[in-house]
Amino acid sequence: MADAKPIAAPEGATGVLVLASGDVAWGRGFGAEGVAVGEVCFHTAMTGYQEVMTDPSFAGQIITFTFPHIGNVGANPEDLEANDPHALGIIVREDVTEPSNFRSVERLDSWMKTHDRIGLAGVDTRALTRRIRTGGAPNGVIAHSATGEFDIPKLLEMARAWPGLEGMDLAIEVTTETHYGWEGGIWRLGFGYDNASGAEARPHVVAIDYGAKRNIYRNLVKAGAKVSVLPATATFDQVMALKPDGIFLSNGPGDPAATGEYAVPVIRQLLETRIPLFGICLGHQLLGLAVGAETTKMFQGHRGANHPVKRLSDGAVEITSMNHGFAVMSETLPATARETHVSLFDGSNAGFELTDRPAFSVQYHPEASPGPQDSLYLFEKFVGSLL
Repeated sequence: MADAKPIAAPEGATGVLVLASGDVAWGRGFGAEGVAVGEVCFHTAMTGYQEVMTDPSFAGQIITFTFPHIGNVGANPEDLEANDPHALGIIVREDVTEPSNFRSVERLDSWMKTHDRIGLAGVDTRALTRRIRTGGAPNGVIAHSATGEFDIPKLLEMARAWPGLEGMDLAIEVTTETHYGWEGGIWRLGFGYDNASGAEARPHVVAIDYGAKRNIYRNLVKAGAKVSVLPATATFDQVMALKPDGIFLSNGPGDPAATGEYAVPVIRQLLETRIPLFGICLGHQLLGLAVGAETTKMFQGHRGANHPVKRLSDGAVEITSMNHGFAVMSETLPATARETHVSLFDGSNAGFELTDRPAFSVQYHPEASPGPQDSLYLFEKFVGSLL
């Protein structure tokens, strides 16, 4: 990486990453042409790049994939966690090759171009990952131009002017706009997605969508629930009008303290009803804020499909999928909250439950997609408590 200067791109370079620090990484652009500014992070999953890119929790972020062969299985319309990708762009080591997978419908780069997302290949992703590990997740600009012409000083100015994720409410930008009933279960090879047959006879879970992944709803259905979805701004009365047997708080992007300005008062009211409640990721952080805990911006965050988490009840270790840049500060949890899980990477809080009402949450993604399925039991635990 070199210092930012008004210089021409190296021969063959059609893409560039400019960090707010002034570091510049040249590469070969793919996907859409254009410019995007956001937080640069890294993700360690070896599979599931479509699921990662369409996870709404990645809004406002540019993903560096540590696995070098991204794009080698192409793209298809089934491996999506939302209709469109929410990651602003991706940075990869190797050029995107012709796909080699029987489920592939198109190349990754053409899928990205369709969805106006920028890719940058040929970057030393190991060096960039080390930079993020030691210096924290920086603000940066990713740009792609077929001509190879870039105004580096202007891009640097954009990177430095971007305010960062702290204090930013992004849930409001990715949530559903309307109430709807979720239909469909999990995907099975050769069968596609299961139907939620007999849903009317199932316990009713009302999910508040702060940027939910679809596979969460699929696993709630698999565990035996009927699912209705409300926007992030749903009021207490709107939730209760649906007569929930259980309440779910979804994952999502941005600063939980910012989203909490409108979400936390509602969650506090919902807790008073003593209806069972389950939260994941941002939902976990919001539940923490609702009971008086504090959240903090993490130095580099946790993003990958291989994060070990210790379950404190029995010492078992779950390998989990994670994607978060904020965390609940365990030392601020009230006496009525019991820590249930901790990250074995850094000891940060990965779950807690309330002792005075039926509510629990985890910081990681038990639905995986992508990732291991060690934690699917949490959906059965939640839905089972509603019967």
